[in-house]
Amino acid sequence: MAVATQSLEELCINSIRFLAVDAVEKAKSGHPGLPMGAAPMAFVLWDQFMRFNPKNPKWFNRDRFVLSAGHGCMLHYALLHLTGYDSVSIEDIQQFRQWESSTPGHPENFETAGVEVTTGPLGQGIANGVGLALAEAHLAAKFNKPDCTLVDHYTYVILGDGCNMEGVSGEACSIAGHWGLGKLIALYDDNHISIDGSTDVAFTEDVSKRFEAYGWHVLHVEDGNNDLGALAQAIAEAKAVTDKPTMIKVTTTIGYGAPNKQNTAGIHGAMLGADEVKLTRENLGWDYAPFELPADAVAHMRKAVERGATAEAEWEKTWREYQSKYATEAAEFDRMISGKLPEGWDSVLPTYTAEDKGLPSRKYSEICLNKLAPVLPELIGGSADLTHSNLTELKGFGDFQKGHYENRNVHFGVREHAMGAICNGMALHGSGLIPYGATFLIFTDYMRAAIRLSALSLAGSIWVMTHDSIGQGEDGPTHQPIETLASLRAIPNLTVIRPADGNESSGAYKVAIENSKQHKPTLMAFSRQNLPSLAGSSMEGVAKGGYAVVECEGTPDLILIGTGSEVGLCVTAAEKLAAEGKKVRVVSMPSTDLFDAQDAAYRESILPKAVTKRLVVEAGTSFGWHKYIGTEGDAVCIDRFGASAPGGVCMEKFGFSVDNVYSKAKALLG
Repeated sequence: MAVATQSLEELCINSIRFLAVDAVEKAKSGHPGLPMGAAPMAFVLWDQFMRFNPKNPKWFNRDRFVLSAGHGCMLHYALLHLTGYDSVSIEDIQQFRQWESSTPGHPENFETAGVEVTTGPLGQGIANGVGLALAEAHLAAKFNKPDCTLVDHYTYVILGDGCNMEGVSGEACSIAGHWGLGKLIALYDDNHISIDGSTDVAFTEDVSKRFEAYGWHVLHVEDGNNDLGALAQAIAEAKAVTDKPTMIKVTTTIGYGAPNKQNTAGIHGAMLGADEVKLTRENLGWDYAPFELPADAVAHMRKAVERGATAEAEWEKTWREYQSKYATEAAEFDRMISGKLPEGWDSVLPTYTAEDKGLPSRKYSEICLNKLAPVLPELIGGSADLTHSNLTELKGFGDFQKGHYENRNVHFGVREHAMGAICNGMALHGSGLIPYGATFLIFTDYMRAAIRLSALSLAGSIWVMTHDSIGQGEDGPTHQPIETLASLRAIPNLTVIRPADGNESSGAYKVAIENSKQHKPTLMAFSRQNLPSLAGSSMEGVAKGGYAVVECEGTPDLILIGTGSEVGLCVTAAEKLAAEGKKVRVVSMPSTDLFDAQDAAYRESILPKAVTKRLVVEAGTSFGWHKYIGTEGDAVCIDRFGASAPGGVCMEKFGFSVDNVYSKAKALLG
């Protein structure tokens, strides 16, 4: 038995610590230091403050918890197990970091019930937390009534020194302070250790003053190792401040209790080793075998099951009252959180004929957004300070600002990295929101981690990107994406669409909205320059990824494959070739991802293997196109950086003209 002097709280805290220690030892891999140091703050938070139901992890009005310092995930898994989540059994703890376990090496929301977002890249979690808190604030302002509070929950985040060093956290926390998100509470595990050793080697700023400058309420718990009363008082005070987010700096000792390794980098990301584990057990009076837990601690922590059931039952009573009093709002709320789309929502998407004047596809995007906004109240988002270039304003729906959380235009400022992670947080909130974030296509490089994580974590974010090629023009090569589309197409589970005209832009939005409800992100790339309305384009073709926009009789002599603004060049070049008796098919390929997902028969019908003469035309790198070009084909692409000149001049000089496409096609035909 453990030493008699341990209090019940100490037994619970040490249960968290030693589940982490034992799991890391068994896996021979992991990060035990953070769970050992942060166990007291996590225990106080989960035991005294957080509302959640272990038997219904997706209960809507639960508090959200994010472990931004995701490397310390055994802290989270220990809490889930001890509080009674079925997703993390003691056997799952023993399978930490193993194949197909529910306890992977960093928290993954799609693997483990009770994990809200996928963290690992430092700083992403706190930025996701801002998105979760934004979603709560927006829904509360939209649905709550003076006599019936339907939406009322907190977002709690534990972050570390590494998160505070990453730039994304600064971007996200800056905008969170501006918005005054009072139900966002971050506990900063201030342990002064990172992989390279003491943070003094690279990180000596006053974090508290930085957060105060962001507009946060800042507190400090000086003894996060032992002073449970101070931890509880700080969290209570944080909850009492409703007009700004709170950062609680909690000074801890990494690896607390390990006599030779605590407060060193050696315990950050490596197992303690058998000798140090033995000494730690002795030091903390832990007389239990590996993975053995004191019954009193388990019984106390499992009280969360009853508390959670009671909290959910109370909310269900409120929900029934809300339904009886506010039937219209209740129906909308119910539809949103169920993930359903309104009947006939896509009928508002416009279609165009060849007689319609051509517009930039960013303009078609704006038209789609403003057709969809009235019928999709869950659509919310904005740009990284490029609203009037991206054309992403939802007209008549106001700006999301402090005191006006019901509005739907979100101004992220020049914060692409945070914008991406905040949108992911909104998408993963579980309320059915459809968030969109916009910038120039080239600046996806600033938010790539968030875009990648949207695909990995099944977040239905929509990425609206404009100025999609060298046609961007005078700003020059720093602003002209060349390799960007190819690199985005390489991300699994991300649908990338580059529309050729108005019909394809509408089709892109149809795919994107449907994807969002299926927890899948979509990135759309729109042009700055005018695009002609094509006679053969269609919304339906976009869903197939590639389709014939110009057809010929019989088997083609040549297939021209284009995307976006280059499809129009292919169509005109095909007309010239057809006038000379050549049989030419033009394939618009707005999405290679969607095309590759079609069955073999459809792909063969569009790109028959027998037709080996193919010409790809895209104002970007040729990388990735060779599987469609084949052995006898060619490409009109650009494999160098662009240039500063008017967009039309850039396109002409780099060979994106009807004459060059025609000449290349003629050469292929011999």
